[in-house]
Amino acid sequence: MIAPTELREIIRNGLLSFPVTPFDAEDRFAPRPFSAHLEWLSSYPVAGLIVAGGTGELFSLTPGEVVEVVKAARAVSGDAPVIAGCGYGTRIACDMAREIEAAGGDGILLLPHYLTEAPADGIAARVRAVCKATNMGVIVYNRGQARVSAEQLAQLADECPNLIGFKDGTGDIDTVRRVTIALGDRLSYIGGMPTHELFAQAYRGAGMPTYSSAVFNFVPETALKFHRAFLAGDDAACEQMLRDFYYPFARIRDRKAGYAVSAVKAGVRLRGFEAGPVRAPLTDLTDEEVEMMRELIASAR
Repeated sequence: MIAPTELREIIRNGLLSFPVTPFDAEDRFAPRPFSAHLEWLSSYPVAGLIVAGGTGELFSLTPGEVVEVVKAARAVSGDAPVIAGCGYGTRIACDMAREIEAAGGDGILLLPHYLTEAPADGIAARVRAVCKATNMGVIVYNRGQARVSAEQLAQLADECPNLIGFKDGTGDIDTVRRVTIALGDRLSYIGGMPTHELFAQAYRGAGMPTYSSAVFNFVPETALKFHRAFLAGDDAACEQMLRDFYYPFARIRDRKAGYAVSAVKAGVRLRGFEAGPVRAPLTDLTDEEVEMMRELIASAR
């Protein structure tokens, strides 16, 4: 396991990969196609893998399947950090964190508890409990029903040495800036909006120097080219790529709820990998939309 402080520095500026989770014809996790896809992606430089996350359909995986995904990723990832999605209620999340650590994980991305609203102190108590349940580095995903304030996060960072990161998927730039100013280098900051490249420049101004990329799953060359331009402050190059690729992709993604995952999985299949379908409640792209993806990928290569 990579020490939390070391993991924090590894992920501070590099692009993070958010692999899909493939399923077979019987709707089971398919480790061989998963490994083949990761081996292909591993030929491209990224700071780490976030497996079984949002793009990896954590919300549709059982805790046992998450452990299987981590073991499969660990077997092919080499020295790259393996960070796993972790979520649901507090007891389940604590158990998952322990099992992910035992399976060879280096860190967790703590996703929301889902469904019910919760008070700020309850959300903080859940983060605290999960941090105490594991020795791995913990990244809080600020999204949905599990939003934290800068004040809460500062308190949690004081109490939990293995709390190493803050990922934002709310689009609330005011809170993001308050967090980055309040905590400085104590945490790593990761942009986590759907197709985050669309928001990366705005988030950079709020103190977030990197992000996770879902499109890296199927156009890693394009994702890395954008990230290099982003790090170099080459806004003209970023904006050209937004016009040519990312906004056309967003138009496909926005055709139906859940397509932020479904379109990525379609892209992986179009690159020759057996990703399988998405699980309900998500739905796959139509044949027409798959052809739109095919044309977009061809234009990007």
